[in-house]
Amino acid sequence: MTDIEATITNLSHDGRGVARIDNKATFVSGALLGERVVLRYVKRHRSYDDAEIVSVIEASPHRVEPKCRHFGQCSGCSLQHMDPAAQIAAKQHVLAENFERIGKVTPASWLPPLSAQPWAYRRKGRFSVRYVAKKERVLVGFRDESNTRLVADIDRCEVIHPALGPKVGLLANLVSGMDAARDIPQIEFAAGDDTVALVFRHLSPLSDRDRAALVAFGSEHGFAIYLQSGNQSSVHPIWPEAPRLSFAVPADNIELEFLPLDFVQVNAEMNQLMLARTMELLDLQPTDRVLDLFCGLGNFTLPMARHAAEVVGVEGEHGLVERAAANAARNGLANVSFRVANLFDDQRSAPWASQAWDKILLDPPRAGADKVLEYLPRKGTNRIVYVSCHPGSLARDAGILVAKHGFRLVSAGVMDMFPHTAHVESIALFERG
Repeated sequence: MTDIEATITNLSHDGRGVARIDNKATFVSGALLGERVVLRYVKRHRSYDDAEIVSVIEASPHRVEPKCRHFGQCSGCSLQHMDPAAQIAAKQHVLAENFERIGKVTPASWLPPLSAQPWAYRRKGRFSVRYVAKKERVLVGFRDESNTRLVADIDRCEVIHPALGPKVGLLANLVSGMDAARDIPQIEFAAGDDTVALVFRHLSPLSDRDRAALVAFGSEHGFAIYLQSGNQSSVHPIWPEAPRLSFAVPADNIELEFLPLDFVQVNAEMNQLMLARTMELLDLQPTDRVLDLFCGLGNFTLPMARHAAEVVGVEGEHGLVERAAANAARNGLANVSFRVANLFDDQRSAPWASQAWDKILLDPPRAGADKVLEYLPRKGTNRIVYVSCHPGSLARDAGILVAKHGFRLVSAGVMDMFPHTAHVESIALFERG
């Protein structure tokens, strides 16, 4: 197919350049806003086309050399060719566009973007593992977003926790030498402040030789080793006997323990900055009663309890609620409690939903919190802080809070929880009009 010259006039929500060719949008992987490029079509569609960059004729001033040698092969960090300041500006543009287009709202002010160290930040994730017969070895990496059957062949990762990122190739060598090399589909990793855990999913029982190899690997490199033969309840450690994963919130003298498959914020440094901003926006007073919805392990709940009269956290997963309550007890917090509830169901008859809350924190998954907003907030709630991992659902819910519940969108801003990706994490403050 013939190569074509084009000018990139926009960026898509997933970080690809957008050119208009014959009045049709063409999404160009690897291109930046304002660049003049030579592109090649990858796939044609009725209303748009996909293309890849062949060469850059006129480069953007924000173009940089990707740090990772696997860039372009591994789809995990699609924006490494854009400088970090431009990345965060692009994410703020996406958030503003979503507010305007979906929510029909605009913040009264924009919060300064939050960003931290853009490398070696990721403390949680999942490697895909695939045995390739032609190569007679195992690949350990991330799946290609455009073709999930493919696993990127990488030997290191620049964004993963520094204890693990340089050792991805060692993991591949380890599994390649195991009897169960064809029966290990994934390895999950989770890093606490002091311990990095690896969870090996295996589809058949492991031989004594394989178990010994895993223990030796963990002992040599300082990793806690877990096995998973079935669902999450099957996860158990084999090295050391009782590993402990935890992270601290120094500002509030809090420590949270967690299990390796539990949800925790992937970026430890950004989590601390996000917590500080959340506390600032909530402006908690000693008399406040606060409701924390989608509370997980208590990442926000426990620090809030240091400043408020009472905090109640609500979460749909029983195990997380149990560990949140245990974390509260370990930290000596008697003014916090937790409830199990599926917040995508109507919970208006639940006792916590009918009580008066001065302030509410919302931290929902990608689907957002529109189901909760059908019956909350009640009249006594005057301030809401919304932490979002999806700008579209935040914008929709902002529209609901403003149009239906009479709140003002006081401020909003982006947080670079996932540098070098198009993922947009954001935070917004709403006050009763």
